[in-house]
Amino acid sequence: MNKPSTQHFAALNEYVERIQHQISATAAATYILHKQEVVNEWYSGTHDRAGQRIVDAASRFNVASVRKTYLGFVVSLALYEGKIRSLDDSITDYIDDDYLDITDQQMAAMLTGTTIRHLLTHTHGLHHSNRRLFSAGTDWAYNNMGVNLLIKLMEKLYEKPFVHVLEETVFHPFGFTETGWSKERDDNLVWLHEEYTDDQGNDGNLFVSARELARWGQLHLDKGMYQGTKIIPAEVFELATSICTPPQLETHLPRNGFFWFVQDVPRAASELGDQLPGGSFQSLGITGCACLVIPKYQTVAVRMYNQQGGNPESYDYLEDIKTFGNMVCNRIEKM
Repeated sequence: MNKPSTQHFAALNEYVERIQHQISATAAATYILHKQEVVNEWYSGTHDRAGQRIVDAASRFNVASVRKTYLGFVVSLALYEGKIRSLDDSITDYIDDDYLDITDQQMAAMLTGTTIRHLLTHTHGLHHSNRRLFSAGTDWAYNNMGVNLLIKLMEKLYEKPFVHVLEETVFHPFGFTETGWSKERDDNLVWLHEEYTDDQGNDGNLFVSARELARWGQLHLDKGMYQGTKIIPAEVFELATSICTPPQLETHLPRNGFFWFVQDVPRAASELGDQLPGGSFQSLGITGCACLVIPKYQTVAVRMYNQQGGNPESYDYLEDIKTFGNMVCNRIEKM
């Protein structure tokens, strides 16, 4: 079941397996890079309860909201290329009513004063019921309203789905073959018994292997370098992983880059462990998949699950993901 991994990470893998059972996930994996070397690779379980496909290196998990970091990269690229003038531009400077669907048009009047910064950092205050939860920039609430608007914006600016931009700038140049939005089942996909109608990035059906999600984190850590060559400008990654949350937010609320959660100081509502050094950044999906990057320690840590349904009463997802990050930090510090 397990590929060679150092005993050094045994306690971490055991913790991940314990949580796997607690949240009723059939599949789990961890994959850790330190100084660009694989120091821990571990797989557990099967793709589903039928148990016919054992989890291995080729298994591609639905990473859920981790997909937002791929969109965030394209937004950062658009800003670098001048397609977006400023993070503090209103979304209505770029998208008018004619480009919105009927549901969005009902919300259009509320968009005035909502900036690209607000959309990237979950501080927009927009709600699916076409009402505001709060004034833009004054609070934090996690939902997909900002994501959906930015998907539309990227499609308008690049005149193609943002997935095509990813394919041209990242997936093909860097040889990513285990990352993509899929609407049809495949033996390597850890399927969630859902039906998808879109493979252009509009839905939450991004499937990635543990090793390639780690490469995505490594790409951000290396700031666009690949085999000694600068493929993508470093500024694109620096923008995406730097805090751009409005500064007036209450101290307990998370700080975000371009959807990444970014550590400056420990914050109660953040998903980053208190022991993680400043500059660390992470993304977590509802399926339990996470990608953690710790620049200070030149480390990328990936955790994969296929959780479905709600959390059990005994499970605190923030406590869990913070514990995972703290354990990774502890193990790396002792190498």
